[in-house]
Amino acid sequence: MATGKTADFRPAINAALVRRLVDMQFPQWAELPLKLLDPAGSDHVIYRLGDDLSVRLPRHAGAIRQAKKEFEWLPRLAPHLPLPIPMTVAVGEPGLGYPWPWAVSRWLDGEVATVEALSDSSKAAVQLAEFLCALQAFAPGDFSVEDADEDLTGQPLADRDRATRAAITEVAGVFDAVAMTELWDAALSAPGWDRPPVWFHGDFHTGNLLTVDDRLSAVIDFGGLGIGDPACDLTIAFTLMSAGSRAAFRSTLDVDDATWTRGRGWALATGLNAYVSYAAVNPRVAAQTTRQITEALIG
Repeated sequence: MATGKTADFRPAINAALVRRLVDMQFPQWAELPLKLLDPAGSDHVIYRLGDDLSVRLPRHAGAIRQAKKEFEWLPRLAPHLPLPIPMTVAVGEPGLGYPWPWAVSRWLDGEVATVEALSDSSKAAVQLAEFLCALQAFAPGDFSVEDADEDLTGQPLADRDRATRAAITEVAGVFDAVAMTELWDAALSAPGWDRPPVWFHGDFHTGNLLTVDDRLSAVIDFGGLGIGDPACDLTIAFTLMSAGSRAAFRSTLDVDDATWTRGRGWALATGLNAYVSYAAVNPRVAAQTTRQITEALIG
């Protein structure tokens, strides 16, 4: 994993660079117009390419392996999943001063899911639980969990301990520090996943769901895809759902108490990380992460 200056480095990415990269490496798409997608998220700069494609370039070193991971695994996963997912059609090479692999994927229509539209929808909650059930059930015959690449093994919740406790201290004037500490301690002390490792999305939150006419239409951004404890994917219950829809989600997914507690810990840790990093400069992130932290504390 990149550290220090490498991790902090962010190359300049603009339309002229993307145009030249596409034209040089994939001349079959040289005539297609480019349009910047804004906002596009913290990991990638995204351009729509014509009507049917998108170009995704990592902003930082932490996202540089996503293109090849998605290219390898998403075609295998897609036939087994009940919602559409991105399909990478080409992986570009570094060039013209841009240092990392990048991807061209099929365009998926839709708007980012919103709490206003879906928080009380038990139907959407059940759809998401069924998606995770299908993902967890996928087991390619030629793949051994024991031989999994480091990119697929995920990060233990305990690795976030120091940063999470520091964030709790930092935001103690905004949220209930005692309640956050109690939840975090409970998540770390909860029994671990004691069943065979399963697939998880790894970044399963509201921003990575698309809707058409306020109905779920796709799941995107599989950069965190991995195999192990699926508790991290329970974050969606606290970024998107309310108490009623959350109960439907948990029942459909059949989540035990220990896994649910670890999932609440993941929601707290990731919410705090985003809050302390972006809330001061981004009101949208401030509102989203405030809700995420608050809902995680509710349970």
